[in-house]
Amino acid sequence: MRSQPGRRVAVLPGGTGPRAVAALLAALPAALDGTGPAVRPTDPALRPPSPVTAPPGVAALVTTSGSTSGTGRLVALDGAGLLASAHATHARLAGPGQWVTCLPVHHVAGLQVLVRSVVAGTRPVVLDTTAGFRAAELAAAVRRLDPGRPGYLSLVPTQLARVMADDDAVAALRGLAAVLVGGARTAAPLLDEARAAGLTVVTTYGMTETGGGCVYDGVPLDGVEVEVDAESRVWLGGPVLARGYLDDEAADRETFQVRDGRRRLRTNDRGELTGGRLTVLGRLDDVVLTGGLNVSAGAVEQALGDLPGLGEAVVVGVPDDHWGAVVTVVATAAPPLEELREHVAARLGRHHAPRALVRVPALPLRGPGKVDRLGAAARARDLLAGADPGTERLP
Repeated sequence: MRSQPGRRVAVLPGGTGPRAVAALLAALPAALDGTGPAVRPTDPALRPPSPVTAPPGVAALVTTSGSTSGTGRLVALDGAGLLASAHATHARLAGPGQWVTCLPVHHVAGLQVLVRSVVAGTRPVVLDTTAGFRAAELAAAVRRLDPGRPGYLSLVPTQLARVMADDDAVAALRGLAAVLVGGARTAAPLLDEARAAGLTVVTTYGMTETGGGCVYDGVPLDGVEVEVDAESRVWLGGPVLARGYLDDEAADRETFQVRDGRRRLRTNDRGELTGGRLTVLGRLDDVVLTGGLNVSAGAVEQALGDLPGLGEAVVVGVPDDHWGAVVTVVATAAPPLEELREHVAARLGRHHAPRALVRVPALPLRGPGKVDRLGAAARARDLLAGADPGTERLP
């Protein structure tokens, strides 16, 4: 989609700082209803972007994280689509309420917290995580919410894991109407632990191109259409779809397509629909060709999801002269490699079993909690080549 003259764009600072949140909140109402310029919140760590104009009706320009491709794209989000997403979220949850904002507002999840606040007529409680996320500070922020309204919070899985390690934070979050968790796959044991502790956790699936989460706990929001085709590719449709990419016409044509007479988003996710409920199985482009066989990294990650002792983990392929690529687990904590292999083999078969394990202090991230798969693969390659003490590898 080419940029069209018609609407000015206000470049605003992103991040989680109070001033950035306040500036974006002040500009959003006019951006959403078309009476003011569109907004473009930007990462404060980057240089200011080149000026662009927005097509009529577009309320916000948001850059994707590029967590799998390494390159972000500039997404044009319609005001009507952002509002449809906010209203559908309130309809699915306990109605309009007050939010805690702790995700960067230059990413769609953080932006949507502010859009929902505008729609609800409430002002969010701001938790500045510029210097890092701390569960104790989140607990204090949650306790500042108006007890007379439904309280909400949006987190990424790494933040939820830190909450669960802090009893006071868990106690504070029990009073919330919902804790949305998205941006990356959430391990089943972490979800079970949070829900058993009394937290109303709602998993979300979506992306910048859908104005944020559009499927909650596997069920599409009102108006959202989900299809899974013969190759298990997930297609999304409905009023929440973005207008398109402003900076990549080829990707725009490939991603936003007309299917059966309706405009659809062609995702790179594999999934299955059972009784109207979507289960995301991984990515279509996460296949590791090892020893002449195709192994889905996402399937291996899901198989490892209930393994005791495994921390945050991602599965990648590392180039190898003999195997072509080696299925490798990169994790913040893990039992021995042989235990990982037996666990995966029992669920998927021996050829899916990882042949290498790399332990790291933290997984590399891009955007709001998304694992940087390219960065993780590069880190694993370097550590395995150097025979780092934290690595294990079969010949």
